[in-house]
Amino acid sequence: MILIVDYDMGNLRSIQNKLNKIGIDSIISSDPKEILKANKLILPGVGHFAAGMTNLKKMGLINVLKKKVIKEKTPILGICLGMQLFTEYSEEGNVPGLGWIKAQTKKFNFKEDNNNLRIPHVGWNNINITKKSLILNDFNNESRFYFTHSYHVVPNDNNLILTTTNYGYDFVSSIEHKNIVGVQFHPEKSHIKGLNIIKNFVQRF
Repeated sequence: MILIVDYDMGNLRSIQNKLNKIGIDSIISSDPKEILKANKLILPGVGHFAAGMTNLKKMGLINVLKKKVIKEKTPILGICLGMQLFTEYSEEGNVPGLGWIKAQTKKFNFKEDNNNLRIPHVGWNNINITKKSLILNDFNNESRFYFTHSYHVVPNDNNLILTTTNYGYDFVSSIEHKNIVGVQFHPEKSHIKGLNIIKNFVQRF
């Protein structure tokens, strides 16, 4: 069973619609009992990091997600804010995250020659693949995805990095650590490429 975690912060139905297109049944839930039964998890996210952590705490989801992901090694896909929440800390609200990966979430900070770039970063950009992964099966550096974000993940260990993307400078656009995978872009808004990311996670990862 694929479960999309509902903590009032994501494009839940859009992700479920993508799963429906590839014939994969899923549920949207914040029920800890349902989460414990899931074979794979998707943690979406749109909005403020601190609000996301607050919602996870209020809904009693942090411990159950930790049990599934860290103890039971259930595969999880984090999307945009969902990926950022995996980190130890975010500048957005200056609050700790879930701490599942050794990384921080930082705001775009451009040098003077790139001060004309807008924040948030919104639009279509290529990925630069730095490491092989099942989630990136059949992708190349010409693959384009849709982004909308003001913050990005900065890992302590570069071995976590699957892809980078350039917006003023190179930032991390996807990561992988054991059963944890995250993408900064929105696969649910990225047409066939995004559909294939979700398909790879469900069928290969």
